[in-house]
Amino acid sequence: MSLNTFIGKLFSWRTKIQQKHFILLLSLLVGLASGVAVIIIKNSVHFIKELLTWGFVKEFHNYLFFIYPFIGLLLTNLFIKKVLKKPIGHGIPNSLFAISKNNGVIKAYNMFASVIASSLTVGFGGSVGLEGPTVATNSAIGSNIARLFKLDYKTTTLLLGCGAAGAMSGIFNAPIAALVFVLEVFLFDLTLTSMIPFLMASVSAALSSRMILGDNVLFEIRIQDAFVPSEFPFYILLGVFTGLISVYFNKMFWLIEGLFEKIKLQKYRLLIGGILLGTLIFFVPPLYGEGFETITALLKGDFKSVVDHSVFFEHKEEILIVLGLLFGVIFLKVIASAITFGAGGIGGVFAPSLFMGATSGFVFAKTLNIFKDSNLSETNFTLVGMAGLIAGVLHAPLTSLFLIAEITRGYELIIPLMITAAIAYLTSKYFVPYSVYTMQLAKRGELITRHKDKAVLTLMKLHTEVEKDFNNISPNATLGDLVKVVSKSSRNLFPVVDDKDILHGVITLDDIREIMFKPEMYDTVKVQSLMTIPQTYVHLSDSMDIVMEKFTKSNAWNLPVINGKKYVGFVSKSKLFNAYRKLLVEFSEE
Repeated sequence: MSLNTFIGKLFSWRTKIQQKHFILLLSLLVGLASGVAVIIIKNSVHFIKELLTWGFVKEFHNYLFFIYPFIGLLLTNLFIKKVLKKPIGHGIPNSLFAISKNNGVIKAYNMFASVIASSLTVGFGGSVGLEGPTVATNSAIGSNIARLFKLDYKTTTLLLGCGAAGAMSGIFNAPIAALVFVLEVFLFDLTLTSMIPFLMASVSAALSSRMILGDNVLFEIRIQDAFVPSEFPFYILLGVFTGLISVYFNKMFWLIEGLFEKIKLQKYRLLIGGILLGTLIFFVPPLYGEGFETITALLKGDFKSVVDHSVFFEHKEEILIVLGLLFGVIFLKVIASAITFGAGGIGGVFAPSLFMGATSGFVFAKTLNIFKDSNLSETNFTLVGMAGLIAGVLHAPLTSLFLIAEITRGYELIIPLMITAAIAYLTSKYFVPYSVYTMQLAKRGELITRHKDKAVLTLMKLHTEVEKDFNNISPNATLGDLVKVVSKSSRNLFPVVDDKDILHGVITLDDIREIMFKPEMYDTVKVQSLMTIPQTYVHLSDSMDIVMEKFTKSNAWNLPVINGKKYVGFVSKSKLFNAYRKLLVEFSEE
């Protein structure tokens, strides 16, 4: 059977079932594909890492930490520039941009591009995670399945969200946390229309991943120590501590990203980033890759293993030195992650957030136990610290809560998780209004929010609303020339534009009504003397929020649109309102 025949039969079958049932089937398909994608990415990274540390290399790989990250970044850059020849972008922000500004459309090459690029970056030691690329890959799968069946924007974004849910569920084997993640980070409304497909995708991804990988989970941890009410104040302090670390994470991440953006040539970014990252990882090996081995060691209480393969190995038995190294790791991890991104690496910030959270929680409890003679459960504080950083960095307190609850297979820590996650989120939100995922989109006015009015304005595109059916008139033309233009026009507004497409002013019928029927003035009165200069211009790059604000301040019904200095057309308040109402109906319907 040929591909065209198969697709034809598929479309024929699709017309025989109801839309809601069809969406559920597609969400199941997206979930299954997501689970497979998770397995491919995880195994690719594992294979590369094992290859680099196998046999004779294993004895010397700490010295090769200087070169491994550079090789990974070089291969990633070569793949993007020479093979793919298209930009990949950051995983989750890329998916958020597709929802807010690209009708949910993600290019087909994103279904495999992030898999290859992130495997090279992380496998060779890039200090980032795989969650972002996995979400990007699976979101692309959902988007392209929707495009295959010519589905509308609402359904396309729904399947995109199903891919994101499948990614998180497959990685962490946490279907409930994955559902909450999509609702919280991707800002979908919690309705039956969205919740059931997300659940289907989340569960099917977890099952498909588990069927192949078995019970091989990231953290094999059982809670041994129960929550003691007397520890309540310490969890409050942990919330403040992880919240402040989250603020540091966000600000330092964007600071380093900004510094790399100032380096114009990519080869210099690669060289500088590779050298800096290799140096950091050589001196602090826990910064290598995702860092899940360090998290596992901390959960088991084996904190001394963090100095293995490092220049601090001889101080392994000196607790204060090891603790100081761990404290430094908290602040160095985000620097290593930002350098990885700045040098052209592909990855995510979810794993670095978990890493910093686990280290923060452990250091917090261990320090109090040593200096205050406390008896805090270091395992519990390590777990709750992870929740604190996820809540603070991603601005996703519910995701952090359910994720830790699911990976520990119980809700024994639900109270400290709620306390720490809430306080960390509020602390971070006070200093940093946007998460690390949404900062760039928010600055450009491209972020979908839960506020329906702003969300609809974000979905509107100015360039599609610009009206260009106006008859232009030259500033050097006469009244007689203008009357000829008026006689052929169906509009009552006439832009005065020169031969370089520069807008000089505007003339309305009201401006010439009293003189347009006086032939004796046709040759003597110039258009330049009749026009009025607009006080407010709309730039083609303006967000719809800004456009509506300009209409409000100017009290105008039509505003000229310019691109740089050149005239483009006019935007009408009435047309914008009609487009807004139409989108609001589509956006809000169940």
